[in-house]
Amino acid sequence: MTTNNHGAPGLAGGIADAEPLPGNHLSASPVDHTGLMEEPQVPVSRGYILWLMLASFGASIAMMVPLSYGIAVRITELAPGQEQMLGFITGTAQGIYLIVSPLIGIWSDRTRSRFGRRAPFIFLGTGIGLAGLVVMGLAPNLLLVGAGWVLGMAGWSISGAAIQNLMADKLPEGQRGRVSALTGLMTQIAPVLGIGVAYAVSSNTFLVFVVPGVIGAILLALFPLIKPEGSSQNIPVDNRVTFRSVVGSYGFSVRKYPDFAWNWLGRFVFFMGLYFNTTFGTFFYAQRLDLPVREVAGVVATIGMLGVVAAAAGALLGGFLSDKLKRRRLFVLFAAFLFVGGAVAEAFAWSLPQLIIGAVLMQTAIAVFATVDQAIIFAILPNRTETARYMAVVAFAQKIPSAIAPLVASVIITIGITGGDKNYTFLYLAGAALALIGGLVISLKVKSVR
Repeated sequence: MTTNNHGAPGLAGGIADAEPLPGNHLSASPVDHTGLMEEPQVPVSRGYILWLMLASFGASIAMMVPLSYGIAVRITELAPGQEQMLGFITGTAQGIYLIVSPLIGIWSDRTRSRFGRRAPFIFLGTGIGLAGLVVMGLAPNLLLVGAGWVLGMAGWSISGAAIQNLMADKLPEGQRGRVSALTGLMTQIAPVLGIGVAYAVSSNTFLVFVVPGVIGAILLALFPLIKPEGSSQNIPVDNRVTFRSVVGSYGFSVRKYPDFAWNWLGRFVFFMGLYFNTTFGTFFYAQRLDLPVREVAGVVATIGMLGVVAAAAGALLGGFLSDKLKRRRLFVLFAAFLFVGGAVAEAFAWSLPQLIIGAVLMQTAIAVFATVDQAIIFAILPNRTETARYMAVVAFAQKIPSAIAPLVASVIITIGITGGDKNYTFLYLAGAALALIGGLVISLKVKSVR
């Protein structure tokens, strides 16, 4: 469900990684004396794209394995039958990160170091995230599991946001769709492979958390070491941070930036629907297939591997075709309708083949939407001198739903229930409706992007 600046010569010193691809003779984006930066023009190299993909994979595997499997296992161990605690744990962690993310964005934009503006936050987030997973794996009660996830979610989100900021900083318009597709593909593959890794070590709960975290940490740490961002010490800082500017960083002018506002709203609603239909995935599969929660990892991994093929096709189709056709909104609408089809199939599924069909459709839809909407965001950022700050605001449209949706879903699944089964049918249909509304808002109201 959720959520990159390498173009200007003088910005981060990464000129070796901004080499033109064959047949492209565009010049680099200039930086003026006030620090205002134009859109990047020079394509990044294939090697740089590869490391963007690997780092995205690392952040995703470390974040999603605990979220989609590990926390559910810990709840089953420490508080059997208390499925609703999953919503409270994940929602609380998302809410806390939501509050601090714009401050981290301001800090990143204003960081002046020989390592650049974004690389320090890749390292910082990785360290915090890994520490959080260790706490979760060793926690003797759900309170400490929740505290560990506050650290884990915040850490991996900081690292992931730094990668996004680098992409927004460096990718020219002609590469945004395809690179978003490739990095998005990695975020689709990582949880599936990560669940397989977790299943292989499922006899040891501590390893379920730590092994995916170590894999993610290695890939994230290698990225800025092999592809250094370069110094940011010479980038001018032309405004002071005041209490008023900090408060203002949590929002933006809807009247001044209507496309940014409509895209934010549509993204918010779409992700509400997405998190309705993904938060309780482990428990949902356990109920529909009548399996113990601990044994669901194998089923999730199997379904996920099939979904990866569809997600790969969706991400690449959406990214490359939207670049080629220079049309983004059409693909967002297509993704919304596809998500509805998958959600409805899941809502009424009581067998493995039905669950596979629904999951494949939903995975494809998520991949298309995430890829194309990210390209739209890069095109409509209000101010490129504050990329990280505005990307943090964009992240609100994903993080707020990830905090609210699990809490709301915890209530929805109890509506009209008889016996021990939760009402996942109603939950998945509600998610489908929200996703469709979100897609319609973006496709009909964002005007400056085709």
